[in-house]
Amino acid sequence: MTDPSGFLFVVPPFTGHVNPTVPVAADLVARGHRVAWTGVPGTVEHLLPFDAVFLPATSSEVTSYAADMGARRSDLRGAAAFKFLQEEVLLPLGDAMVDGVDAAVEAFGADVLVVDQQALAGAVVGRRRGLPWATSATTSAELVDPLSGLPRVAEAMHRRRVELQVAHGIAPEAAEAGDLRVSEHLLLAYTAAELVGPLAIDSPVTFVGPSLGDRPEEDDFPWDTLDADRPTVLVSLGTLNAEAGTRFWQVAADACRDQPWQAVFVAPPSLVPDRPANVVVRPRVPQLALLQRVDAVVSHAGHNTVCESLAAGLPLVLAPIRDDQPVVADQVVQAGAGVRVRFARVRAEELRSAISTALTDEGLRAAATGIAKSFASAGGAAAAASALVELARP
Repeated sequence: MTDPSGFLFVVPPFTGHVNPTVPVAADLVARGHRVAWTGVPGTVEHLLPFDAVFLPATSSEVTSYAADMGARRSDLRGAAAFKFLQEEVLLPLGDAMVDGVDAAVEAFGADVLVVDQQALAGAVVGRRRGLPWATSATTSAELVDPLSGLPRVAEAMHRRRVELQVAHGIAPEAAEAGDLRVSEHLLLAYTAAELVGPLAIDSPVTFVGPSLGDRPEEDDFPWDTLDADRPTVLVSLGTLNAEAGTRFWQVAADACRDQPWQAVFVAPPSLVPDRPANVVVRPRVPQLALLQRVDAVVSHAGHNTVCESLAAGLPLVLAPIRDDQPVVADQVVQAGAGVRVRFARVRAEELRSAISTALTDEGLRAAATGIAKSFASAGGAAAAASALVELARP
């Protein structure tokens, strides 16, 4: 094998952006390489293997700030939510993390940085140090230019990313030429070209499909409550949106009531006070294991949940809320693997009809199965690890 290298994963404080890195890191370790993570303390460590090396890049005050900003953006939609995420969360977080990421590189002895698209500090440090770095694209929205219809907003965001680089010692001309969201060395996309559609970036993209592997999952799910003879639907709004879905959960409960299918809601039980008999409500679930037991998924169109569902060949009902979710939902609909409803306005009868379609429409299931095959052929975590090892070669 090649000489062992040190790979430092730079991640934001969001579950869906950390989870895909864990199987990739496991594959790198199996090949004899060193791995570590750096990010916001208190938000990442519990998602990692018990023996993982984690180097904090910020203080506990930043942890509180990130949580507060995430809560404040819960009522925003569309371009306003995207702009808020960039200006009030990702850019300040990037600025706060640069020195800590730089210290982590030094302490760990990193040879390669694996930088999530929303952890801008990693890209700044990689460019400033001249280290090889890869973009870890845990959402496909940035690959298709979500602000194409808002050129002034796009230009303003570009200017802010240039200013961030210059503030941390990168020459203005170099900062202007580069994009912190897109590495000039390697861009790993945890999806497939068949789902994303036409790209809006010039850099080559390495599509590896979902990174699943043996991600650790707590499993206290009451499996004996599911009837093996009834269709099952998983309903999830992801880790950041469950509390914002008070109205949606009631609509979903009414949609499922007295239906021939059963459902698993990933929500705080307090948000489903009038739970139908055919609905199981759990604050958390072993999602990868559950996806092997269900027949369709209702989702907020979070990239990880979408790709994990499609990897299992499952049709989707999509109720996007904000940020990249409308873009991801449109990709699934265009690929023929799902139907879309309005998160804030959907009625019970509309959601019931969409779920019924997802469970019975053979066209949707065939499209989902086709995407699952393209995901499998992309190689997943092993393909991502191989690309990173190649990047580390002298």
